[in-house]
Amino acid sequence: MRQIILNEWRLLLRIKILLGLCIGFLLVFVVAIFLSHKQYQKQLTTYTNAKGELRAQWESIDSMNPHSAAHYGTYVFKPTNLLTNLDEGVNNVTGNVLRVEGHVQNEMVHSEASQMMSVSKFGKLKAALLLQYIVPLLLIFLAFSSVNSERQQGRLKILLLQGAGASRLMISKALAIWCLGLLLLGLSVLFYALLNFDKLNVDSLYRLILFISSYSLYYFIIVSLTVFLTVQFNNSTLALTSMIGIWILWTVFVPNVVMSNVEKWHPLPSRDAFKTAMREDRSKGIDGHNPSDERGKALEEKILAKYQVDSLSQLPINFDGIRMQEDEEYGNIVWDKHFGNLSDVLEKQKKNVQWFGCLSPLISLQNSSMGYAGNDNLHHQKFQRQVEDYRRVFIKALNDEHAYGGSKTGDWGWKAQNDFFKSIKDFEYEATSLKSIWKHYVFDFMVLVLWSMLSLGLVLYGTKRMVVL
Repeated sequence: MRQIILNEWRLLLRIKILLGLCIGFLLVFVVAIFLSHKQYQKQLTTYTNAKGELRAQWESIDSMNPHSAAHYGTYVFKPTNLLTNLDEGVNNVTGNVLRVEGHVQNEMVHSEASQMMSVSKFGKLKAALLLQYIVPLLLIFLAFSSVNSERQQGRLKILLLQGAGASRLMISKALAIWCLGLLLLGLSVLFYALLNFDKLNVDSLYRLILFISSYSLYYFIIVSLTVFLTVQFNNSTLALTSMIGIWILWTVFVPNVVMSNVEKWHPLPSRDAFKTAMREDRSKGIDGHNPSDERGKALEEKILAKYQVDSLSQLPINFDGIRMQEDEEYGNIVWDKHFGNLSDVLEKQKKNVQWFGCLSPLISLQNSSMGYAGNDNLHHQKFQRQVEDYRRVFIKALNDEHAYGGSKTGDWGWKAQNDFFKSIKDFEYEATSLKSIWKHYVFDFMVLVLWSMLSLGLVLYGTKRMVVL
């Protein structure tokens, strides 16, 4: 097999058009990676500068009422993922800025897609686009040409008569073309690694290994299936057309049909419906700005009993801060309920989509690619959860200062000093480790493995028919 693979490589190297295509692809991929890297650096610089400026503004607050500071709030920026250069996933549509303030949990805004000019909405040059669509097409034509040329020139019968086993011959040809795909993939990822060498860590290296493994399996599926169909059909046109048809089904029809139906099976509420439901549930809790609210009155009686006094003016603390925090606590429950429901629906959608990887391995590849690159919806939700956890600590610190910092109930003119505002920690994003979420992508990876085994089995089956013919 080793000699057959080497001979196949020698033949491929003699094809100048092939060399030109490979070099052209690498150049385009290098450009895509380089442009993504420059964008990553620009976004990182912007993120760092904006984060530093906002923190400086917060720490420069001389004196302010804590509740006024809660309304003043701050902003959190979603940091750019290092592996975005390879697959940006959902990042260009999810937004990257989130305002943190009291009484409300805001949506993320300023997505890249929303800021594109209309002429650019058809897409941009992406590494994942080249790896998922262009390389497989190239491998299809190479695998078809490798087997078909041997048949047309009569070398295939000669090789079989000389004792070259049909199975060994076809598998060797498939491996030779597959290795070419691995070479293109490897050189591309190597260029990416060189650009980001100083930022790579153990977690990102593990992600890269799984990223490469997923694409390697998909390329093997593409090559093996092409070899099988070329062996099966004596009509070369029918063989190539069949494989191109399968590629179109996998890349265009199946993903679109799946997503359309999954959204119907597990529909997400519209933005208006979601906000309306949130407002209705929030209205059932304590209103922090309405002292006559019935639930607020019940809280007031509870606090008066706790401190054994008859009126709010006798309290040694500021009841307004307690009421505000109680309002926040109820709002947190409402947020957990509604965003938890959203997460459940998204999880059901994801599981349904994963099962359809059995019809199109590209679906499994895309899920794995975004997941290992850290840019899928799961990672985005992890970021939102961290921001919400920070918002709760941030607002509680302000409300506690309002309640227990030295002011009395109704004293809205009281102000906290600069040292207090400086003591509130800034948001620090903790990147989601692969170890904590790897189980969500096991199914996709195993689907690719099963497709690879099936493709190999088809090649072996096809070669038995070759012997008969």
